Amino acid sequence: MSLSIGIVGLPNVGKSTLFNALTKKSVLVANYPFATIDPSVGVVAVPDERLYKLAEFSKTQKTVPAIVEFVDIAGLVKGASAGEGLGNQFLTNIRETDAIAEVVRIFEDDNIIHVDGKINPIKDIEVINLELILADMQTVSKRLANLNREVKSGKKEAIIESAILTKVQAALEAGKLAGTVKADEFEAPLLKGMHLLTVKKFMYVLNKKTGGKNLNEIKDASGAPDPRWTALTNFFQETGAGYVIVDAGTEHDLKDMTDAEKVEMRSGLGGLDNGIDDLIKKGYELLDLITYFTTGEKETRAWTISRGWTAPLAGTAIHTDFKDKFIRAEVIEWDKLIEAGSFGVAREKGLLRTEGKEYVVKDGDVMEFRI
Repeated sequence: MSLSIGIVGLPNVGKSTLFNALTKKSVLVANYPFATIDPSVGVVAVPDERLYKLAEFSKTQKTVPAIVEFVDIAGLVKGASAGEGLGNQFLTNIRETDAIAEVVRIFEDDNIIHVDGKINPIKDIEVINLELILADMQTVSKRLANLNREVKSGKKEAIIESAILTKVQAALEAGKLAGTVKADEFEAPLLKGMHLLTVKKFMYVLNKKTGGKNLNEIKDASGAPDPRWTALTNFFQETGAGYVIVDAGTEHDLKDMTDAEKVEMRSGLGGLDNGIDDLIKKGYELLDLITYFTTGEKETRAWTISRGWTAPLAGTAIHTDFKDKFIRAEVIEWDKLIEAGSFGVAREKGLLRTEGKEYVVKDGDVMEFRI
C-alpha cells in the first residue's frame, strides 16, 4: 500500500535537507525561499531489526523492508491560504498526502536566514497551522453553502454532513485543527471526503544543529530552560502531538557514508542519535500502519497493512486475489519462531497456529497463506 507523509514548514527550516538525509535522493537545497518548487517524492525503508533477524534465521537470499513515502513540499509563507508565495501549489501538494511532518527549526545560526529574522518555533507552528486552518475554513464554508438547499429539503446525508461540518467550522474559527473534532461512524466518511488539510495526522520534526546553539540545550544563569523551548514542550503536552528531534544538516552530510563511518563521525561531533530512524518509525506509526512478515530461504519480506485488517485483507498486500481465494493462514509471532528454531519445532510445540477469515493480523506476525 502506498501512503505518504508531506514534509512541510517555513522556508529555510531544513525541509529539503531533511528529505535528502531521509532518502539519499538529491533535490535542490539552497539558502533562499522556494528552493523547492515541484514536490519530490522519496521511498524510505522502515528500520526494523525483526526483519533482519528473521532473514538470518531463514538464511534468506533476499530481504525486502517495509516502506514509507515522504514528499518534500515547497516552503509555506504567511498568506499562503490567500495565494501568497507558492501558497496555492503548497496547499494542493499537501492535500494529496496522508499525513503531515511539520519541520520546525530550533537552532540559531546567523548564516542561515530565517524568514522572520529570528527563531521562535511556536510562532512558526502558528503561522503554518493558521494558513492550513484558513484554507480549510474556505473549503468548509463553501461546502456548507452548497448543502443548504439539500438540508432544507430534508436529505438525510446532507443533514449529517452539514452537522459535522458545522462542528468543524466552529473548531476552525477557534483556531483548532479539524482533526480535533470527533466524528461518528456516519460522519467520518463524509468528513474524509472533504480532504481537509487539518484533518490529517500531524507530527513535528524539530531540526537542531550538532555543536550549535539549540533551544533545547540553552539554559540561563539559574539553569532554567529557554522560554521558547518551554513554550514548545507545553504545546506538545497540551495538544498531544508527537515530535522527534533530528539534525538534518549533519545527516545530509553523512548520507553517502557507510553505517560504521556514520557512527564514527557522529561520535566525533558529539552526538550518536541521528533521529532519522525515529522519524521514519514515527511516520509509519502516524499513518497507523503495522507490519507482518513472510520468511523463507528465497525471501524474507515485511508487508505493510493498516492496523485492524483481517487475514484475507492482509493477504492483498501480497496479491489482490488473496482476499477472495483465502482459505486459512498459518501464523506465529516472529520472536517465538526464532526461539523455536524452525517451523517444524514451532508446529510441534503448538506455537504455529491456523487462523481463519476473522483473524485480525497483529504487528510482528509471521504468516503463510493458504489459498
